[in-house]
Amino acid sequence: MGRYIQRRILISIPLLLAVTMLTFGLLQLTPGDPLDSYVPPDQPLPAAQRAALRHELGLDRPLPIRYLYWLKETLQGNLGYRAKNGDAVGPAILHRVGPTLLLMGTALVIGIGLGILLGIVAAVRQYSIFDMLLSLFAFFGISLPVYLAGLLGLYLFALRVGWFPAGGYSTPGVGFSLWDHIHHLILPAAIIAINYVASTMRYTRSAMGEALNQDYVRTARAKGLSERVVIGLHALRNALLPVATIVGAYLPNLLSGAVFIESIYSWPGMGRLFLDGVDSRDYPLIMGMTLILAVIILAANLLTDIAYALIDPRIRYG
Repeated sequence: MGRYIQRRILISIPLLLAVTMLTFGLLQLTPGDPLDSYVPPDQPLPAAQRAALRHELGLDRPLPIRYLYWLKETLQGNLGYRAKNGDAVGPAILHRVGPTLLLMGTALVIGIGLGILLGIVAAVRQYSIFDMLLSLFAFFGISLPVYLAGLLGLYLFALRVGWFPAGGYSTPGVGFSLWDHIHHLILPAAIIAINYVASTMRYTRSAMGEALNQDYVRTARAKGLSERVVIGLHALRNALLPVATIVGAYLPNLLSGAVFIESIYSWPGMGRLFLDGVDSRDYPLIMGMTLILAVIILAANLLTDIAYALIDPRIRYG
């Protein structure tokens, strides 16, 4: 396993380079002049000053040279400075990591935990009315776009009913309160989790339904084991492998969903920061965010492969 992890990390390095090269090249192909991001629109510069600023920022160099310079600084821990306000990109991203991880982690726990639980119940009570209702919910949850779910949740539960705050990370002017943070977290996390509850439930139901029909389950029942032991110890463990596959693919979707939900609910996370960078054409921020997100996604794929071996001892990585 150790050699496998080392090999995967070594393979990830050229993948990261490819992602950053592609992003850097696509940013240069976008319409407009990158220099405009550094110049306020209400303060036009003369041509001579624009040329001097372009030379100072290195924008007059060939594209490969600019990329290599960015890569050199990145390897030294310097992600550059924002074009919008001059703040360092690294600290700006790190300041937003905590709220985003809290939001995504809560949504992921809700999505996986509730999805597996409902999937087990649906598989055990297959083709019952309860199973049909859960299937209806699953189709609804999978089909509902996250931005539409966010707007509906904001209107129904924040504006109409008033159960939750309309947005923000905490109540302004109020000291630290754990319940206050949880109160602001519940609605956006639940909105993001809807799709993952539905997807996890469908995969768990399918995998559990197949596992319950296997010979080893019938043998366990013939031995007189309780139904709880048969389902929880024998069937569920074998059914979790295909579920782990889909869970590993959740993280990229979580990050994209966070962009919408953090904007709708004014959540101070990486999604809002990334959207702000795209809106202002803040190239250093976009490159830094792309690098961080690529690292997170590659790490999630590695953790998924490790989870395979933990769930199923028959799987070995050489």
